[in-house]
Amino acid sequence: MRRGVEKESLRVQPGGKLALTPHPVALGAALTHSSITTDFSESQVELVTGARTSVAVALDELTAIHQFTYRSLQDKGDEMLWVSSMPCGLPTDETIPLGRYGSSNVGRAKSVYRMGLGHRYGRRMQTISGIHYNWSLPDVSSEQYFGLIRNFRRHAFLLLYLFGASPAVCSSFVAGRQHALQQLSPDTMYMPHGTSLRMGRLGYQSDAQSSLAVSYNSLDGYAASLQDALTRPYPAYEAVGVRNPGGDYNQLDTTLLQIENEFYGTIRPKRVIFPGERPLHALRERGVEYVEVRLMDLDPFVPVGITAQTMRFLDVFLLHCLLTPSLDDSPAEIAALGRNQHRTAERGREPGLLLERGETQISLCDWGAQLLAECAPLAQRLDAENGTTDFSQALAAANLGLEDSSTLPSARVLASMAASHDNSFMQFVRSQSKQTRDVLLNLPFSAQQQAFFADQSEQSIAAQKAIEAADTMPFELYRQLYVAPERLIVGSAQAMAA
Repeated sequence: MRRGVEKESLRVQPGGKLALTPHPVALGAALTHSSITTDFSESQVELVTGARTSVAVALDELTAIHQFTYRSLQDKGDEMLWVSSMPCGLPTDETIPLGRYGSSNVGRAKSVYRMGLGHRYGRRMQTISGIHYNWSLPDVSSEQYFGLIRNFRRHAFLLLYLFGASPAVCSSFVAGRQHALQQLSPDTMYMPHGTSLRMGRLGYQSDAQSSLAVSYNSLDGYAASLQDALTRPYPAYEAVGVRNPGGDYNQLDTTLLQIENEFYGTIRPKRVIFPGERPLHALRERGVEYVEVRLMDLDPFVPVGITAQTMRFLDVFLLHCLLTPSLDDSPAEIAALGRNQHRTAERGREPGLLLERGETQISLCDWGAQLLAECAPLAQRLDAENGTTDFSQALAAANLGLEDSSTLPSARVLASMAASHDNSFMQFVRSQSKQTRDVLLNLPFSAQQQAFFADQSEQSIAAQKAIEAADTMPFELYRQLYVAPERLIVGSAQAMAA
């Protein structure tokens, strides 16, 4: 069993405002660094581990990457990483800086893609941060992975309930937007029983994408749905255009999706791609290699946003999704799952909350308890194989969360805000962010570790310069070749053309 973590965080000033400085040079080139990059914004750091066979090793690696990052930030000023999934104090939408990746064609394409996201959904929404959990087992077929994905989507409400940690937001985040939030204090809006507002209607939502009922019944069906979205012209995006009248790029394409990563989902089938290859082509040609779990909030109470216990629960949960029979999905079920997701994100801790399951309704806690009971033998087997009780303890903590919602991260966030921070989201997260910075800066960090990461940064800068020096193709031709429909199809001579 292999797992890896990708963790996004905003860089912020001491007062809690978004840092508008460029990605620090000491952290290397975001385009080519294997461990430290950026997500949507130049101010949004993404820290990435490799795929590891041990939870402890993966967590140690994530911690070391954080330590180097904080030390680099400390050397250049007093910025810190924001420890909540919901953003800090944001400037006007157009002032939020897009990620920059240099002058190469691939680097420019990454920035233009982000410009397109800004035009399509607004930059504010893109500053929401989370943790992605990449998971695989050897000798699992694409068909089996899609079975896992279908079950995961059915049962994902349990993860939102147990690990959601974003029940409140800064009022500025929803200024001028329609929402159902309640005011908690002058600068804070919330949902009293919310778990993960990031995964509700305030989060990664799109009217355009709501028209997509992507099926996960097979790789072929999934690929066909995605290809349709990647090649279908969308009138609202055609109106924006690929370029503005001054010749600057607005987006990569005017189709419903610019590229595969624009498709939002709680979980994705993934495959490591070759340079220049489209992800959909890689999936079609070589099958699913791992799944990417995308619904985990940052836990503001722990230094790196996720605990070993949470990772072990995810391992058991994903194993259960893989090994449990998985019926095909249907458009009606896909719609019901969306309603369950929003209900749990916004009202998950509400006593007696009912979710849809087939033709009936069932309480969230009853359904969750059934799933945990089914997971118990898997946790016991993993414990036996690893000579530990850690996996069963992770399940016991989850059962406690079902019995007593006050133990959940979302409830603890609101309790801490009330007890120590005048019910202010910004005060709470700013305090937690400062504590987190201090904890990580005070952990032992050897000269060898510092030298290793500094060398990685230098190598990444050299690698970016080499890519830029090797470019000969005009960017517009590169863009046209990259988005060409032929490059999505297995066996096409143009598959790797760009």
